[in-house]
Amino acid sequence: MTTRDIAPRTQRITSNRAFKIVLTLCWVAIFFDGIDTFMYGSTIPSMQADADFHMTAAHAGNIGSFATFGMLIGALTIGIVADTIGRRWSIILCSAIFSLSSAGCALAMSAGSFGVWRTIAGFGLGGLLPTAIAMVSEFAPDRVRNFSVGAVMTAHQAGGIVAPLLCLYLLPHLGWRSIYWVGVVPLIVLVPLVLAMLPESPTFLVARGRLEKARAQAERFDLVAPLAKTTITKRGGSFGQNLAKLFRGRNAVVTILFWLGSFGGLLLVYGMSTWLPSLMESLGFDLGNSLILLCLINAGGIVGTLVAGKVADAWGPVRVSMLWFFVTAVGVCAMGIKSSMVVTYILVFVTGIFLFSAQIMIYAAVSHVFPTETRATALGLTTGMGRFGAVFGPWMGGQLFALGMEKWGFAAFGAFGVTSGVMMLLIYLALRTHGGKTREAAEAERAVVHTG
Repeated sequence: MTTRDIAPRTQRITSNRAFKIVLTLCWVAIFFDGIDTFMYGSTIPSMQADADFHMTAAHAGNIGSFATFGMLIGALTIGIVADTIGRRWSIILCSAIFSLSSAGCALAMSAGSFGVWRTIAGFGLGGLLPTAIAMVSEFAPDRVRNFSVGAVMTAHQAGGIVAPLLCLYLLPHLGWRSIYWVGVVPLIVLVPLVLAMLPESPTFLVARGRLEKARAQAERFDLVAPLAKTTITKRGGSFGQNLAKLFRGRNAVVTILFWLGSFGGLLLVYGMSTWLPSLMESLGFDLGNSLILLCLINAGGIVGTLVAGKVADAWGPVRVSMLWFFVTAVGVCAMGIKSSMVVTYILVFVTGIFLFSAQIMIYAAVSHVFPTETRATALGLTTGMGRFGAVFGPWMGGQLFALGMEKWGFAAFGAFGVTSGVMMLLIYLALRTHGGKTREAAEAERAVVHTG
């Protein structure tokens, strides 16, 4: 009898206790990620009003771009690190980086030094998301895996709601620096909790051939212990090896399609989040405080990620992401038709439901499609390539306004919802012969690890 050198499926080694710990701690980590991501925009007016800080509008725009570029680099590299040192230590590393950088932002004496710290913070923020998603995916029972990814990603939208509310309360009393001191809380609270409580991904340990560590952790966290005797060989590889697996055979097409889909999805998310109030005002609406719109679209995102995750557990994340992008395109284009204030608010909320969750289901789809040994690398690269869209979306909106073509903004952003939907459709068609997964993941699904 031949033994396969593929790690066991997650459902064989997870437990409710371990899953709840992982889901909770990853949710808290992403929640702080969301606060840190959204706080900058709310503090720009106060920083510009600070006569001693000397921040111009040009500085503010450049810093926003630099921070997004830091997220791009973090997403591209941390996934590779996570497939090497583990998910647990990568979450600790990313949380420590953006927390320490937030302290640097609070202490910065000039816009230049603030921009440096904000770029470093972006590195940690960009790396945390794919790592936490991979961690939750590998601990979640199969029946609720996609719902779990959606549930943990509600933390980002929750952070997007809390950030402007914190600014509304703290800015008038303590000034803009107080907001960035809030960003230090993860280093004080979250990192010690992760060190004390968060288990490493069992599938990662087994895939890396660290069976003794996996058995010790199984005993501590009430997991099903790996088999006492096994001929599983070490699976994980270097960055070059893992990257090569992503471009082996049909995987190359799937990988590039995921990158293109993520590019369009994050272009939509960041482009619409940046320019929605201005686009509405160009239609003649007096929307007042943009905080209402920001809260509404993020509240819609929370509902959407929960609904999409649940539906994806029945239909599959690839199909859900595809359908959600097409609905998003319709919603964004409909927002360009002038309606009453009530209808506008409802439309923004409903569009937020599909807008955010369509992109999040791309991450769930990557976790579903690729096997354990390359999952974090695939997630990191997909997120990183998508960050180019996060940079391009706000820039594209600015160019439309500069050219006097702002009334075409909704159609322009909606077009990228269509292109991302098409990318997910092509992935669905490419993977039908392997049950919606890559050949390696399908083999891992069927593999049985035998005792010696």
